[in-house]
Amino acid sequence: MIVSKEDNGSLMLHGRIDTNNSDQFKEELFQCVEGMDDVVLDLADLNYVSSTGLRVFLKLKKTVKGDLRLINASNEIYDIFSVTGFTGMMDISKKLRNVSIEGCEVIGEGANGKVYRLDNETIVKVFNERVPEQVVREEKAYATSAFIAGVPTAISYDVVRCGNSFGAVYELLDAKTVSQAICAEPERTAEYGKNMGALLKRLHETYADTSVLNNIQELYIERVKSLEKYYDKKDVDLLLDIYEKLPKRDTVLHGDFHTKNIMISGDEMLFIDMGDVGYGNPWFDIGGSYLGLINIGKRDPSMCPRYIGIDFEKCNIVWENLLKTYFETEDIEKFTKIASIFGDAKYATTPAFYTKADERVVKHVYNESKTRGIFREGYDLSVLEEVFK
Repeated sequence: MIVSKEDNGSLMLHGRIDTNNSDQFKEELFQCVEGMDDVVLDLADLNYVSSTGLRVFLKLKKTVKGDLRLINASNEIYDIFSVTGFTGMMDISKKLRNVSIEGCEVIGEGANGKVYRLDNETIVKVFNERVPEQVVREEKAYATSAFIAGVPTAISYDVVRCGNSFGAVYELLDAKTVSQAICAEPERTAEYGKNMGALLKRLHETYADTSVLNNIQELYIERVKSLEKYYDKKDVDLLLDIYEKLPKRDTVLHGDFHTKNIMISGDEMLFIDMGDVGYGNPWFDIGGSYLGLINIGKRDPSMCPRYIGIDFEKCNIVWENLLKTYFETEDIEKFTKIASIFGDAKYATTPAFYTKADERVVKHVYNESKTRGIFREGYDLSVLEEVFK
């Protein structure tokens, strides 16, 4: 047997494929793919493929209705596909190397994974087990697109395995997070806040490659609609009204901007954790920053060191100086109010994009939003009229 079907739906190829068995390979392969739209071929157990075998792959490419992916190719097998030009025609990836994170320092944590420092030169973002490899590769593509657009970001140069999870490796020479820098030099907290404000403003002045990055406005509207089976219709309609009225923009958004997702390398600040990068109105980012830096601390100040890496007092200092620099004003009360609305809206939407969310999490978030969040009675949205102009 040359082709076998795995429990996950992929097709495993075995041994050698050459002139002697290419007809058998063709017959087995096309029997297995019958009725399939998307096809994933696992090459981990493939030792050799000749030109006659390559012709079968080419015919399959022309036959498959959906996506065709070849994964886990050894260096030798990948080289065969590369020198014959197949890597330019098909989605072919090498077998992933395994990376151990045992004993590694956690320098960041988000909804879909954690960031570890591997050594002085590299970090790895390890995604939750539920996150598929394709999502990791998409984040890698987002980071590259942002870098090409001029956004100061670390580039992922490798996708790896970390136990049962996938990870993305980034090169960051002797870099530390802003949270770590503040802990080491608390007297510079305001300065770091100002630098973050300048960095965020620079990001929001950068035009995105809309063919690669996600439209965040459309993404949030889609996520809100997915909550219709859990939330009251009037609450869903409230969120949709906010997001649909927000003026459209095609400038870059980070999606999770706070002190643990910004690295300092030398004198430069760099973005990491690019899984939520997209394009849209800046208030998505500003509201998200309010949620991470301020809203969480208002609910429970002890959560700030755990999630952000600094205490609530320093979060407030960062926030105030970030806003003053971004909007070039000392009067930040109005902007904080607007940001709090978008922060509360994002919190209410969180279960739709949190990979570990279940009905218990959804119920908790909804109850919080009803009692002291955006769904509570008398919640003031009047300041948004200026944003919607």
